Amino acid sequence: MNPTWPDTREYWRGKRVIVTGGAGFLGSFVVERLRDRGAEEVIVPRSSQYDLRNIDAVRQLLADTSVTTRGGQRAAVDMIIHLAAHVGGIGANRLHPAEFFYDNLMMGVPLMHEAWMAGVSKFVAIGTVCAYPKFAPIPFKEEDLWNGYPEETNAPYGLAKKMLLVQSQAYRQQYGFNSIFLLPVNLYGPRDNFDLESSHVIPALIRKCIEAKEQGADHIVAWGDGSPTREFLYVEDAAEGILLAAERYNSSEPVNLGSAFEISIKCLLETIAKLTRFEGKIVWDTTKPNGQPRRKLDVTRAREWFGFEAKTTFEEGLRKTIEWYRGHR
Repeated sequence: MNPTWPDTREYWRGKRVIVTGGAGFLGSFVVERLRDRGAEEVIVPRSSQYDLRNIDAVRQLLADTSVTTRGGQRAAVDMIIHLAAHVGGIGANRLHPAEFFYDNLMMGVPLMHEAWMAGVSKFVAIGTVCAYPKFAPIPFKEEDLWNGYPEETNAPYGLAKKMLLVQSQAYRQQYGFNSIFLLPVNLYGPRDNFDLESSHVIPALIRKCIEAKEQGADHIVAWGDGSPTREFLYVEDAAEGILLAAERYNSSEPVNLGSAFEISIKCLLETIAKLTRFEGKIVWDTTKPNGQPRRKLDVTRAREWFGFEAKTTFEEGLRKTIEWYRGHR
């Protein structure tokens, strides 16, 4: 522990925090940890009440959550952790690229602007590994973010989120606004989205294997050829990384959040099949896209700048995810 880093519970004492997307997959774990750390008030706006794509709704949220100080002044929340996003797997991104671009851009850029206008002390922006160039050198280093165009199937989503990095740096330069930008790799874990139309690869494959076993199917079909590699971060580790950055990091240089563990999609599916006890054949549909060839992050900055290292082994995380899905279908 770096002696210059603040004490966790002391840091959050008296703080009021908005967590957009706080009822979602990652957000629910961030909210739990904030409460465990002693934050005074954790506010989770719901999309039914505040559509963050609408700037009037953003302004209303900030007005509704401001408080009157002893001096009679109105004060904004201390921090916004912006997790809300329109997300999905390759299939969803290919079908709805315009929605993924517009929704994510409009949920993020106006929110950061209005937070600055309202006097919010700190803004934590969550980007995506999809912002990296398709052929970035492995492992992905933050300084390579601009050295090429993202993988085509999710570029609109990745670029929309990447604009928060541009905004963070511009607002810090011109206004001195304290915002940070984090780049988590693909997340997985309990409470994930298991809808086959919109889910990411791990929940989709878990569901396919479990349902195939239950139905007595002799095979399952997977997209691509299994050769791409991915790095995955267990959701509870991601929540911890975000809060350590919120407590300890105050710069607009982007920072990766990852596990430093890379696995091919073929090995991933074989592992899931083993853990779910599916013994049928795996058929690869090579008419479907593979997505980005490799994804592995350099996680040096997170370790050195705010002391984050993933703790959950991949197989342990998969077991917990499978167990949760079996119990919550």
